[in-house]
Amino acid sequence: QVQLVESGGGLVQAGESLRLSCAASGNIFRANVMEWYRQAPGKQRELVAIITPNGATNYPDSVKGRFTISRDNDKNTVYLQMNSLKPEDTAVYYCNARIRRTGRMETYDYWGQGTQVTVSS
Repeated sequence: QVQLVESGGGLVQAGESLRLSCAASGNIFRANVMEWYRQAPGKQRELVAIITPNGATNYPDSVKGRFTISRDNDKNTVYLQMNSLKPEDTAVYYCNARIRRTGRMETYDYWGQGTQVTVSS
């Protein structure tokens, strides 16, 4: 089995920073695309960052220039550095990883349990 465990959420004031981590463990052959999503109360889950295995990244305009996604392939871990946080960034943040398990050819999406980020004004 594969598990994704997130950490690093919390309560901060507007303008401050947080760094989220998401570590994948288990029977992993290779982690392909890794992503961060967020979901605010009453809103749909939205993609906030994506990173390919070779490090290419992409962000929506709402976080571009403030958020940075990175990964450590040796540790199967993805990070999200969030700077200049705004109250509208308040949400539960989830990581997602497309993983190929050892001995399998297909890949599956796995999700973390979510970590709360609250930004006060």
